[in-house]
Amino acid sequence: MGGVIDTPPFGGGAGDRWPEPPPAPRPGLRWWSAPLSDLPGVTAQTEKAAAALGLQTVEDLLSQLPSRHEHYEQAHAISTLMPGEETTVRARLKSITVRPTRRRRLRMVRARVEDESGALDAIWFNQDYLARVLQPDDWLLLRGKVDSGRGRIKSLSVKAHEVLGRGASEGLHTQGLVPTYPGSEALPPRRVRELVDKARPMMRAAPESLPYALRRRLRVPHVADALHAAHFPASFPQRQLGRGRLVLEELLVLQLGLLLLRRAEQRRAGAPVLEGTDELVSRIVKSLPFTMTVDQERCRQEIAADLADSTPMRRLLQGEVGSGKTLVATLAICQAVEAGYQAALLVPTETLAEQHLATLDQQLMPAGITPVLITGKVARRERESRLLEVRSGTAQVIVGTQALFSSGVDFDRLGLVIVDEQHRFGVEQRQVLAENAERAGGGATHLLYMTATPIPRTLALTAFGELAVSVIRDRPPGRQPVATEWVREDAREDAYERVRAELRAGRQAYVICPRVSEGETEDEGRAATAEADRLREGAFAAFEVGLVHGAQRTDDKRAAMAAFDAGRTDVLVATTVVEVGIDVPNATVMIIEDAERFGLAQLHQLRGRVGRGEHAGRCIAFGEPGTEEAERRLEAFAQTNDGFRLAELDLEIRGEGSMMGRRQAGATDLRFARVGRDLEEVERARAEAIAVLEGDPGLSAAEHGPLRAAVQARFVHIPRLLDA
Repeated sequence: MGGVIDTPPFGGGAGDRWPEPPPAPRPGLRWWSAPLSDLPGVTAQTEKAAAALGLQTVEDLLSQLPSRHEHYEQAHAISTLMPGEETTVRARLKSITVRPTRRRRLRMVRARVEDESGALDAIWFNQDYLARVLQPDDWLLLRGKVDSGRGRIKSLSVKAHEVLGRGASEGLHTQGLVPTYPGSEALPPRRVRELVDKARPMMRAAPESLPYALRRRLRVPHVADALHAAHFPASFPQRQLGRGRLVLEELLVLQLGLLLLRRAEQRRAGAPVLEGTDELVSRIVKSLPFTMTVDQERCRQEIAADLADSTPMRRLLQGEVGSGKTLVATLAICQAVEAGYQAALLVPTETLAEQHLATLDQQLMPAGITPVLITGKVARRERESRLLEVRSGTAQVIVGTQALFSSGVDFDRLGLVIVDEQHRFGVEQRQVLAENAERAGGGATHLLYMTATPIPRTLALTAFGELAVSVIRDRPPGRQPVATEWVREDAREDAYERVRAELRAGRQAYVICPRVSEGETEDEGRAATAEADRLREGAFAAFEVGLVHGAQRTDDKRAAMAAFDAGRTDVLVATTVVEVGIDVPNATVMIIEDAERFGLAQLHQLRGRVGRGEHAGRCIAFGEPGTEEAERRLEAFAQTNDGFRLAELDLEIRGEGSMMGRRQAGATDLRFARVGRDLEEVERARAEAIAVLEGDPGLSAAEHGPLRAAVQARFVHIPRLLDA
């Protein structure tokens, strides 16, 4: 394997000085974006299999770092092998045969190999093709477990092998630190490893975005060295140095873009100064049956200060389920109305819009404000009437879906937009929303984003890095934690009896299912429609069972929710349509079916629907997890009610989702960094980005040209970012 290209950053001491290395021969820049078919030996079939894994170009291939490295020592002589050990041998092939075994579908490939010290048999199973491709006198590197029989070395069960002198780097699969990549049946990890090896010379085509002076200050290697060390390191510390540089660069580019975006937002045309009179706010506060918590009051003051400034507010309000975010938002709405402006509350679904309308109607009653609902399914005559209220300014508070910013909705004086369920939006969606709000209001508008999904610090600095953040951590007085248990299928009936005891005591229960109706396969999880029928005839036959899900007509959903809210329904079978915005104090129990299918954040959100009254809540999560990851989620869910701790665990287990777009878990648009484990690097990148922009606010210096290009490429859909 080749050595490290740029030595000083890997080996120099803290006081070392080294010159910028002279330009080395490198492939043309076109190789970085070249299709994989340009690599030698890549067939159309291989290209198709790679594309299915998201690998279409040399950049895609080299930007997918190994998930781990297996540590294989150098080759040993056959005579030194010990039974039971896993080892590597370098040997010459003498003969090879394919033999059937006692098991019909299992065939054995047996090869006799030798070196100067001795001979042994190498064995593979169900790899008949080897008898065609391996030839006598081929030199092989074989990695496997040594088997013995009757006190002597008998064979080597081969785990990995390679034929020396046939193109691939010697020891690629069997010696040193061997990289392991995600693969598929059509393109197994071994084949991905070979493709990366073929592309190894193209690492020098990788564009370097960090100027030499910055690399020197950060003590990180050239990008080509970093890629080489991340894929083919000589040691584990070298691998960490390589990956660390790639992570830091990626996070630095992200932080620069977010800081520039925040600056651009602050330089928009002045937002209305919403200085309240405190008249309506004080009415609301005096009407509360409790005293606001310290966190609620602090967040209210932070938002109030933003609203009273001409710089457009861009703030995220996050907090635990039931922590009182809606109350804080209501007080912000009152401040906007006091200043003579309108406030709009934007939510992702019509069901949630109706629920928020009911909540705001109640909370704003002491202030004499009646909110208006604007959605896409309002009758034409009623819609025209409401639009006139909005246009004339008669409607001071408007609740709705994205229909709020559709053609025909004209605001009189829009000053504040509140966006609920903010975690469903990415950076670019927030930019589009801000522009829509500006068009609707005829100028810059204050924006407050809310989420009931607690956001870990690392995620707040990345996915939400362009926003100021307010956090409500404490819970309102009297709100009790919800007792949670993870229940296996064999204990279902005992769990049902505990629920029936609550129902007989006059309480109510939710049953949450992962999908609406039954599909073609049984492994899709329980369906709400079928589960409602089953419970009506079985476990809860003595009680009224209702049903609500997202596929119902609006009137049917409204009727089902109203019946449950009024206590006419004892058990409500539902999908995640009840995840947020539902407040039925008499509901004390929740059953979650197929709980392993939900993420931790969503499980915690659902659990927050119970225990909202004077009686303690209970959550029963039925689940039979088939993976270690799913089991970790259910164990964590049952062990803690701390939403912030669960958010950290969810980030660690499932990934951060898409920073820029709508995906919220799993695959991420960060190629190298993982914010669940790279908190130190996130904070370091943030500090470096601030320092770079202090010295060069527009990244206009010649040395920052490549860095500027990297920021523009990442934030391609955010116009005029660097010119604002």
